[in-house]
Amino acid sequence: MRPCLLLLLALCGADPTAAARSHSLRGSWRIRNANGSLELPGKVPGCVHMALFQRNLIQDPYYRFNDLNYRWISLDNWTYSKEFQIPFDISKWQKVNLIFESIDTVTEVLLNNVLIGKTNNMFRRYTFDITHVVKALNSIEVRFQSPVLYAAQQSRAHTRYQVPPDCPPSVQAGECHVNFIRKEQCSFSWDWGPAFPTLGIWEDVRIEAYNICHLNYFTFSPIYDNSTQDWNLEIESSFDVVSSKPVSGQVIVEIPKLQTQQTYSVELQPGERIVKLFVKINKTVTVETWWPHGHGNQTGYDMTVLFKLNEDLKIKKSAKVYFRTVELIQEPIKGSPGLSFYFKINGFPIFLKGSNWIPADSFQDRVTSDLLSLLLRSAADANMNTLRVWGGGIYERDEFYELCDELGIMVWQDFMFACALYPTDRDFMCSVRTEVAYQIRRLKSHPSIIIWSGNNENEAALMMNWYGVATEHMSTYIKDYVKLYVENIREVVLAEDKTRPFITSSPTNGAESIAEGWLSKNPYDNHFGDVHFYDYFSDCWDWSIFPKARFVSEYGYQSWPSFSTLEKVSSEGDWSYSSRFSLHRQHHVNGNDEMLSQAELHFRLPQHTDPLRLFKDTIYLTQVMQAQCVKIETEFYRRSRSEIVLGEGHTAGALYWQLNDIWQAPSWASLGESPLVEFPGAGVLSQDPIFCDESGGGRSPLSGAGV
Repeated sequence: MRPCLLLLLALCGADPTAAARSHSLRGSWRIRNANGSLELPGKVPGCVHMALFQRNLIQDPYYRFNDLNYRWISLDNWTYSKEFQIPFDISKWQKVNLIFESIDTVTEVLLNNVLIGKTNNMFRRYTFDITHVVKALNSIEVRFQSPVLYAAQQSRAHTRYQVPPDCPPSVQAGECHVNFIRKEQCSFSWDWGPAFPTLGIWEDVRIEAYNICHLNYFTFSPIYDNSTQDWNLEIESSFDVVSSKPVSGQVIVEIPKLQTQQTYSVELQPGERIVKLFVKINKTVTVETWWPHGHGNQTGYDMTVLFKLNEDLKIKKSAKVYFRTVELIQEPIKGSPGLSFYFKINGFPIFLKGSNWIPADSFQDRVTSDLLSLLLRSAADANMNTLRVWGGGIYERDEFYELCDELGIMVWQDFMFACALYPTDRDFMCSVRTEVAYQIRRLKSHPSIIIWSGNNENEAALMMNWYGVATEHMSTYIKDYVKLYVENIREVVLAEDKTRPFITSSPTNGAESIAEGWLSKNPYDNHFGDVHFYDYFSDCWDWSIFPKARFVSEYGYQSWPSFSTLEKVSSEGDWSYSSRFSLHRQHHVNGNDEMLSQAELHFRLPQHTDPLRLFKDTIYLTQVMQAQCVKIETEFYRRSRSEIVLGEGHTAGALYWQLNDIWQAPSWASLGESPLVEFPGAGVLSQDPIFCDESGGGRSPLSGAGV
């Protein structure tokens, strides 16, 4: 659903104070550091790093070792400030709010030197009542605390017990205690990305003034009634009623192409009020459903919802409505222990084929519409029908999900928790519940999103004891896990969205994990749920090393990006596979050696005497190795969807790690700075590959594959 302008229009001749006004604070601000030694212009939306770069006060943050050289930016406190004039008479409005669509991350907000609120969560909207503070001419300050120091502060304050991990592996050159701040987790570093804990106002900020009532949010869900075989629509709208008396009127819902128009009477009492509407779609008109890429059309219908209140106030909302059903089927399989794990879209089983999505840049203000479109269309062109939005990044902007709707790319949506245990104190839990409710309301109208997942790898981290938790303390962390993902996140999901499945983690054993108390003794069991699989030591051409799992939501191999990509962020002395730059850029332990070891199983390693030619040939060989390994592994999973061998099989999805890069470095990505160059192994995702029988003379799945 494309974000629409909310129109609050006074009827001709009506009291002009019945309307509402909005004034954006986007554009030019001033930015200064804590001691005032740096002061510069900055833009909103934006962040401190990019403001410094745009004023030539720092180099490109991605250049050479600048992720280390510019640590001071995230360790300092910064203030955004602006003076602005309200272009309308404030005295005529009953309520005036200051709204941040998102803010990164820990701040105090002052208007006219009055503290009006604080923020500590990057993943939610903040609304502050400024009715009694705002003037015709105003000054605003947003005081940012260092996210690194805040996270450390929160960790120190959690004195009852440790919440691991404290820090990332040293090879990542990252920052510590990221699990104590509700911020993009990979911004403190990851095994494919740098540590750039950003600070800034990274989405829209505006003033909103209104009388009588105001629409806070608007969301909806198409519902299919199996008993009557009819489509319906559930619409939910939240109002802030500032009138001292009840506000009454009508709501008119129209979907012209479905010949559907319904009118409802409403009465809103003063205060925060929810209006829920149940719209029955005209039975005499055939509803065309939304289908994944390669399985049908992505048909949508224009809808308008008009609130006519108190006879002189109109609030109109427009949206695109898509109709589709999704089911996660977990049922016994003949000839195999365990349960299936596959998706039905509109009642039809679909094999999910695609990749995992990470943030497209460390600095979100550099992610353009063109870049998003290029990456997503490249995925569709490579025959992908699914992307998993990974839980260590961000909930993507509306435009991302709109493109997925348009392209038929299904989205497996993680909540933003990854590879860590998390605190469960009251303030943290309240923040998480607000975050989850906000994101579901924002996103649930998108047909592309087919599942909510509580976290990335945290069930496995706990049950496989990645952090060396003593046996006598394990029950504390298990209790915290259930409290966070089951008693809080799952509870909010079930209250806000009954149209999609929810799983607590990925990987998980699904229904089996639930039966074992939400945490399975072996989260990597091939007979249940989904698995993540990585093996850098065995020969990837030997398909027998891969698991015949029910669903494989992560797998992959590293490679280096092309020399033309690296050249832009390096100098001549860096152009060696064993240079300090090459070692620093590699954030996966022994990753450079593992790539060469895998490559030399089937290729001769380059031996050129020219150092530059040797470097270029070596990084090219890692790309060939990666393409071949992912190709063979993907073909194996696609073939396994229709067979059971020794009690294992019926694989229903293959999502390799990972689609895109966040910076120029060795990683598991298939699309880098030039995503028009299609991933070499993408042919394995064609609609109808041909596979040989597994028992046919020991031939690998590569033989006869429809590539």
